[in-house]
Amino acid sequence: MAEKRDYYEVLGVEKNADDSAIKKAYRQLAKKYHPDANPGDETAATKFREASEAYAVLSDPDKRKAYDTYGHAAFDANSAAGASSGFGGFDFSGMDMSDIFSEFFGGGFSGGGFSGGRTYGRRANMPEKGDNIRVGIRISFDEAIKGVKKNIKIRYKETCKTCNGSGAKPGTEKTTCPRCNGAGQVRMTQQSLFGMIQQVTTCPECHGTGSVIKEKCPDCKGAGYINTEKTMEISIPAGIDDGQAIRRSGGGDPGRNGGPRGDLLVEVSVSDHPFFKRQGINIYSTEAISFPKAALGGTTIVKTVDGPVELKIAAGTQSETRTRLRGKGVPSLQNPNVRGDHYVTLVVETPKKLNKKQKEALKAYAESCGETVEA
Repeated sequence: MAEKRDYYEVLGVEKNADDSAIKKAYRQLAKKYHPDANPGDETAATKFREASEAYAVLSDPDKRKAYDTYGHAAFDANSAAGASSGFGGFDFSGMDMSDIFSEFFGGGFSGGGFSGGRTYGRRANMPEKGDNIRVGIRISFDEAIKGVKKNIKIRYKETCKTCNGSGAKPGTEKTTCPRCNGAGQVRMTQQSLFGMIQQVTTCPECHGTGSVIKEKCPDCKGAGYINTEKTMEISIPAGIDDGQAIRRSGGGDPGRNGGPRGDLLVEVSVSDHPFFKRQGINIYSTEAISFPKAALGGTTIVKTVDGPVELKIAAGTQSETRTRLRGKGVPSLQNPNVRGDHYVTLVVETPKKLNKKQKEALKAYAESCGETVEA
């Protein structure tokens, strides 16, 4: 018989690994080697059994302590170490794998070999929140900066007034589903490597509600709601950015089995601006200035989201100089009292056409600097 590998080696963790690291390592191996993901692969099945046995020991503080002290002998009924540890002849099929199985299979599995035949996960006919409704809206750059109210049209599921959402014809009632006896779930049992496995699925007859409608409402055809279109006003806050969404709780589709409505998510697209670029709560733009103004200083008018602003130009300003206009940027969504800045990059503009007087003046300037230029 092949010698057992070290449990820490099997899971690929250090001997001082904490519970979280051990669980994470096992979860990865179980997903990789689970028999359902590798049908007919005996090698994968063996690795899955090996990893499960290692996890059964290392996830239990007492068993782990015994293993660290005696090794595999701690679980051998015929050894002195097994007798001393108190785990001699330990049956690895008794371990509780509920949290792991629930994560892998959404609560849809129970295993007699691992969990004594128990089933985990919520019942299918429990109250469930309705679906979210997603709509998109496009706004201008200025509207994103300052905030705006917009009217949007949405396709909306409204509770049927004829049956009050029951789906049954007025004067009639729902009846308990004969297939699942009101549980909302059906089970299929099959043999696996670890004993009998119960797979729990939503009942196909009642779709998880636990009840069936013999006589459906003539208006909603048994759905309990009708599709309608309505217009609603949405307030878009100042500072919203492209790709962000506004959530309106309870603005989505009706819940199932008495659950709350879903949410309305309005996804915002912001159009580009011809002059401004945005990065976070700051705005960037470029402004051209003349060579004389850059050399001698002066003022220029620059565009901002708040309108034109006079900007002072220092004498000797070089091209690509960046200056900051404090508080002329974007309002913060988290704190409306905080606002970003506007950064203006000054670019010295070279004139393309000069008259005779301008050429003579520039030539005289060049000669005063000891330069020779073509007139």
